[in-house]
Amino acid sequence: MKPIDPQTYIDGVLAGDRRMLSKAITLIESALATHQEAARRMLGALLPRTGAGVRLGITGVPGVGKSTFIEGFGTMLVRAGHRVAVLAVDPSSARSGGSVMADKTRMEKLSIEPCAFIRPSPSGGTLGGVARKTRETMLVCEAAGYDVIIVETVGVGQSETTVASMVDFFLVLLLAGAGDELQGLKKGILELADALAVNKADGENLGPARKAAKIFELALHLLQPASPRWTPPVLTCSAREMTGMDTIWETVLRHREVFSASHELEEKRRRQAVDWMWSLVDEGLKERFVRQPDIKKQLPRMLREVERGALAPTAAADKLLFLLDNKCCE
Repeated sequence: MKPIDPQTYIDGVLAGDRRMLSKAITLIESALATHQEAARRMLGALLPRTGAGVRLGITGVPGVGKSTFIEGFGTMLVRAGHRVAVLAVDPSSARSGGSVMADKTRMEKLSIEPCAFIRPSPSGGTLGGVARKTRETMLVCEAAGYDVIIVETVGVGQSETTVASMVDFFLVLLLAGAGDELQGLKKGILELADALAVNKADGENLGPARKAAKIFELALHLLQPASPRWTPPVLTCSAREMTGMDTIWETVLRHREVFSASHELEEKRRRQAVDWMWSLVDEGLKERFVRQPDIKKQLPRMLREVERGALAPTAAADKLLFLLDNKCCE
């Protein structure tokens, strides 16, 4: 196999070459050991050129019109002179394809913009895999000159926590019918939000959307803000009519200004980097664990016993760890 030259990718990414950016991300996502080593060298060289972008996470309840919103929002930013990268996070993509590729095809207008880049991120079967690849992809996009990175989650669940741990600003899109929405929205999601936006605030739905916004404001008052300097606002918008989008962007910039002035943004990114390191350590330890010869030999039998209830999960874990302890003591 021809050796991978990381410099080719580095030069292409720094030149803003979209084709080389795509190839660099494919290299990052590869499971081959030689590709992973090349990706690490590439990221090490690109790291000093990252950090200047606005990292924006967006999630939403089912039917909220997230793809339409992101396309409209991204198009607005591109036309204002920004370079926008959209990264989609889908924990289910390894099993069924999720809705990532469908999201990409629905963003037809944004995908043809020369200053926009849309990339789905595969999960590799684990949420941790999503986090690792998406973080690295985000850094490469920043190095390529994209100054707004939108990280999209698919569905409402654990992926929200994952995405919130890698962005500067986390936006939650909502619908009118606030009573039902509050029942289906986890408290943890509200605590993660830097802003809420009630979408589809147009036509006959404008009144209900404004009413829903008021109800969400009351709900937020029951929660302790993550920062004493920022109270998450509740906004309304219409992705279809492109109203309220500029207010959301102004909110993102105001949040960035406040958190930069107080050095909270810098501290947040430092904390995210350390958390990322430990998540990679955890993932790496598990990978090395299952590759141990004694573990590989015993694991299938123990899995079968745990599945049929013949062995408690705690006992199985203890036995596997005991095998590892014995191996380390030899």
